[in-house]
Amino acid sequence: MLIFTYLFANMMKHNHMDLEEMTELVLYEDNHLLVVNKPNGMLTQGDKTGDVPIVDHYKQYIKEKYQKPGNVFLHPVSRLDRPASGALILARTSKGLSRMTEIIRKREIKKEYMTVVHGKLNEHEAELNNYLLKDHGKNRVAVVKQSTPKAKLATLSYEVNRYLENHSIVQVNLHTGRPHQIRVQFATLGHAIVGDQKYGRSDGSTDSKLYLHCFKLSFIHPVKKIPLVLNAPFPKQELWKELT
Repeated sequence: MLIFTYLFANMMKHNHMDLEEMTELVLYEDNHLLVVNKPNGMLTQGDKTGDVPIVDHYKQYIKEKYQKPGNVFLHPVSRLDRPASGALILARTSKGLSRMTEIIRKREIKKEYMTVVHGKLNEHEAELNNYLLKDHGKNRVAVVKQSTPKAKLATLSYEVNRYLENHSIVQVNLHTGRPHQIRVQFATLGHAIVGDQKYGRSDGSTDSKLYLHCFKLSFIHPVKKIPLVLNAPFPKQELWKELT
């Protein structure tokens, strides 16, 4: 119990999230899958920063809730950039992991995002196609020519949900799952996502959190074979209030 208390004290120190909040973030849970609403700023998996990733939070959550002895199997199936928020799938079993990985590979899952971008998009709806290349050393992605070695096609479609005075709220459907894809493609379009410190620009706003949220997942459960439609509530950020 002392170890558990110490771990959560450190979680609060790094990520300001306690056990009650973790429980509230669970969107779906069974023996094979755990789907959570990842907060902005939290890692999916560990990196060189040493900050506690969400997968480690929920390993401890499972260990405590189900009194699991030894190590807990929990592995991310999907990915969300650290600054982004929303529905994130974690596999609780190797069967769940392998089958969900296959579902994603076959594109049999629908991920729906909402974002807020600077300015007013000229086209109410459109498809964006770009070739992207990732610089792993700098952890940045750039739009490049199709002929560039190792470049990968990135495709998404979007529809403007509503226009604000200086921004557009946009619903995005991903057709490919490239790193930083939504952020880079909208930045290249000249409409960077609000709060994007890597690909965007500062507009003097006091809200520095990224406005990119995976609000809905739709797929067939890999083991139970039942349809799942999971909705992730939006973060409590100023511009998201326009959707309520």
